[in-house]
Amino acid sequence: MATSLLLSNPFSPLSHFPTKHRTFAPKVTLPTPKSTPPFLVKNNPYSPQPPRISQKTRAGASEIGETAKEEEEEAEEEVVFAGEDSAEFDLGKQKITSWIYFTGVLGVVLFVLDVVWIDNSTGFGKAFVDSVYSVSGSHEVAMFMLTLIFAAVHSGLASFRDKGEKLIGERAFRVLFAGTSLPLAVSTVVYFINHRYDGVQLWQLQSVPGLHEVTWLANFISFFFLYPSTFNLLEVAAVDKPKMHLWETGIMRITRHPQMVGQVIWCLAHTIWIGNSVAVAASIGLIGHHLFGVWNGDRRLAIRYGDAFETVKSRTSVFPFAAILDGRQKLPEDYYKEFIRLPYLTITALTLGAYFAHPLMQAASYRLHW
Repeated sequence: MATSLLLSNPFSPLSHFPTKHRTFAPKVTLPTPKSTPPFLVKNNPYSPQPPRISQKTRAGASEIGETAKEEEEEAEEEVVFAGEDSAEFDLGKQKITSWIYFTGVLGVVLFVLDVVWIDNSTGFGKAFVDSVYSVSGSHEVAMFMLTLIFAAVHSGLASFRDKGEKLIGERAFRVLFAGTSLPLAVSTVVYFINHRYDGVQLWQLQSVPGLHEVTWLANFISFFFLYPSTFNLLEVAAVDKPKMHLWETGIMRITRHPQMVGQVIWCLAHTIWIGNSVAVAASIGLIGHHLFGVWNGDRRLAIRYGDAFETVKSRTSVFPFAAILDGRQKLPEDYYKEFIRLPYLTITALTLGAYFAHPLMQAASYRLHW
């Protein structure tokens, strides 16, 4: 029994003899119980022994293993962007003529907006607002309806962007989109400013210590989410050919839909501060509009970019910080540098300017009597 096992063992020295000589192998009697196989007996000279590895070999293998592990970690850390680097601004690539043209376009747009819509003697803005208010005679209903009309036109035109651009071109569609959305946005904002305290008071917290500072900070933060489109002012004004961008860095690492998050923050801050029914109606309309924009925006990007959007979607989240917390989004060590860029500095300046310009905006709105 023992001999047959030894002969069948490929590691046994006996197994390497030619077959005809195996019959002459000496019979070996091992001092072990019959029930114990010889290859399990300690110090059995015929049992297979593990190969001896020198310290030098072990060290070399360890170094190879560590190198492979480091290369694997580096490969995991290296991320190939499927989208674009947001807020990237190269001053050297800017054309002075483009910004002169932008300034001229902006001036023309504001002039036409004033004549056709804002000025009560020539524009249609007041008539539009009065007709909406006359439907119910309620400021809450009028506020909600103005928001709903703006949302329907804004999101509706955005949904037909692909077909519209093919039909009339990118620049012409941008002019149509802005020319229709901007007057409705002005009407909604002006009506909110003029009637924000006309509703039913639901709570009064303005005397709570520290609430003003918290509200101000929340509004300040909201602007960093609200206006990622400031990265492309030349496209907004159709100076450059407008594009549908798939952003992946900066604020997009925190949330894939920063405008929705910024609008929610802004609405909650103003509603808590004002505390009446008009503010609630405005917040419901605006938040609902942006929640619809989450679905509609993802749908449009999926149609336009396909697999590239699915890649970005897999490592970003709608809810802020969710992708970071569950490990799908890996922040680089120098992540803060993605915010130290001219567009974000511009947002900071404009946000501070808007805060200090509140009295001027309120005075301008009151003069319209909308």
